[in-house]
Amino acid sequence: MAKALRTKDKIIIAAEKLFSEHGFEQTSLRQITSEAEVNLASVNYHFGSKKALIQAVMARYQSVFMPALAEQLHQLQNSGAAQVRTEDVLACVMPPLIALRQVRADGPVIYLRLLGYAYSEIQGHLRKFTMANYGEIMHEFFQMIQQANPSVCPNTLFWRLHFSLGAMLFAQTSGQALREIAAADFGEETQAEESLLKLLPFVAAGISAAELEA
Repeated sequence: MAKALRTKDKIIIAAEKLFSEHGFEQTSLRQITSEAEVNLASVNYHFGSKKALIQAVMARYQSVFMPALAEQLHQLQNSGAAQVRTEDVLACVMPPLIALRQVRADGPVIYLRLLGYAYSEIQGHLRKFTMANYGEIMHEFFQMIQQANPSVCPNTLFWRLHFSLGAMLFAQTSGQALREIAAADFGEETQAEESLLKLLPFVAAGISAAELEA
């Protein structure tokens, strides 16, 4: 017999489902309690606030993704390569994304959707939460991107990395439609991970492009 979920877990799972479908702002605590079949007092008891609940949902993924990313970056640093390429650094993201299947089968897609809402809805508290817990890993990633692009100034890299994140979010959230079009127009059967691999050279070229003169 399957073990009954704890109230806290029921709330997180319900919140994750609704957040990934409707976004953080458009999902109310009332909707979450209805989905989880608990009362509002339970949410307040276990999390204290909606922001804390959002952070708890993201932490389920970041606790898997961030350590895996740190390991990939460490391996790249110790690979002995004479020159780290942008594409090499970006490729470090792929295994951690795939590892999110440990959270749930469609974990990579769900995490990227949640990230998309985090940026589009300006959830500043999530950035603070991430930097407080994984700031060292984020800084290491950015430093390696800078190392691969010594001629590109840091503020330009900031913009390009976030444009790249936007492209990755689009590729995931619209991935099913894109794969169906590719199959219909070109007879190409593509898995979700393959579409991200197709994206890497495009994103890497954009990050490493020469800066335009003003």
